[in-house]
Amino acid sequence: MNAKLDSGVTTRPVTRQTFDEVLVPTYAPANFVPVRASGLDVWDQEGKHYLDFTSGIAVCSLGHSNPVLNAAVIKQMQTAWHFSNAYTNEPVLRLGLALTEATFADRAFFCNSGAEANEAALKLARKYAHAKFGPHKSRIVSCLSSFHGRTLFTVSVGGQSKYTEGFEPLPQDINHINYNDIESARAAITDDVCAVIVEPIQGEGGVIPGDLAFLKELRELCNKTGALLIFDEVQSGVGRTGALFEYMNIGITPDILTSAKALGNGFPIGAMLTTNEIAQQFNVGAHGTTYGGNPLAATAALTVLDEMSKPGFFDRVKEASARIFANLEQLAVDYPQLFGKVRGKGLLIGLPMAEGYKGKAKDYTKTAEKLGLMLLVAGPDVVRLAPPLVVSDAQIAEADRIMRQAADEFLKAA
Repeated sequence: MNAKLDSGVTTRPVTRQTFDEVLVPTYAPANFVPVRASGLDVWDQEGKHYLDFTSGIAVCSLGHSNPVLNAAVIKQMQTAWHFSNAYTNEPVLRLGLALTEATFADRAFFCNSGAEANEAALKLARKYAHAKFGPHKSRIVSCLSSFHGRTLFTVSVGGQSKYTEGFEPLPQDINHINYNDIESARAAITDDVCAVIVEPIQGEGGVIPGDLAFLKELRELCNKTGALLIFDEVQSGVGRTGALFEYMNIGITPDILTSAKALGNGFPIGAMLTTNEIAQQFNVGAHGTTYGGNPLAATAALTVLDEMSKPGFFDRVKEASARIFANLEQLAVDYPQLFGKVRGKGLLIGLPMAEGYKGKAKDYTKTAEKLGLMLLVAGPDVVRLAPPLVVSDAQIAEADRIMRQAADEFLKAA
């Protein structure tokens, strides 16, 4: 029999070791425990300060504890938290209007994460194809090294076998092509394909921008075969590339777009956007979610969109991006034995390790972390930078200083 719940459970001391003792080991978090954050500043249990160039993996794009967001969410918390989808609510209606007015879409579906948004997109694509063409049109085409979520369906669609090992049998009728390979796409996208899903910039796969010719070819092949083109903008969207969504930068309109991460600035929310014609296949009862579009999440997302709509916001993202790219290009020149050519777009940036240090990206970020700079990796070979979009010039300069110091210390220890 289990012991009685301890009345002091909410205040007992915890450390990084507590993770290893009580949580399922699906992650290997850093050795420090963040307890407080503001803007790009983070402090751990020991009071040590860090400069955050991760944004919680491209999530907190307006910075931690953003006061405008705090005020909006607190006001909504004092009004109503949750009604369920047996009812609608004013914030989600406003959010639906805001996103459809700002994008190609006529309809929005709200959920709680990027994986759920992609799950909804893939289910909708199959249902649409079955209704319009018949059940033979069911195959889904994705790209190798892609990442679309951790549900069984989305992890199968993602093009990284390490995430599907041990979970077989996997959903069927899913094929993978080489990213940025037009001939691979032409061979795979035939009349039995219901959907092609692609990240305009591969995030977890190494921060690799999609070639414009490749993405245009996907659009044309989908037009030709009647397949739906799904853009996964979970990581690239909501301002990170200097536009609300990357499809706007490149001038290629998908049939379905998925968003999450930065949409709620840390409050869990996902969105699937599509057209009237396609959305009609999700009739009452065809799909759903208990928490999707709740007033708190919708308020957070609305406030994010409102802040990003202010004059000059995206121009500043591009300006900050140019500064960071210039710094990293010079870093690679000064440390050619350690780093390769920087790549990415906006404030989603990848810095590959040089040939002699392949597989050591995490080791480098740990060195930077000890010096007070939080960085990400995108696979074992790429250092990933995804700072909040509100990053200042002074913070960009400080990150550059720490990255150089980390490079010196990393090379000495190698």
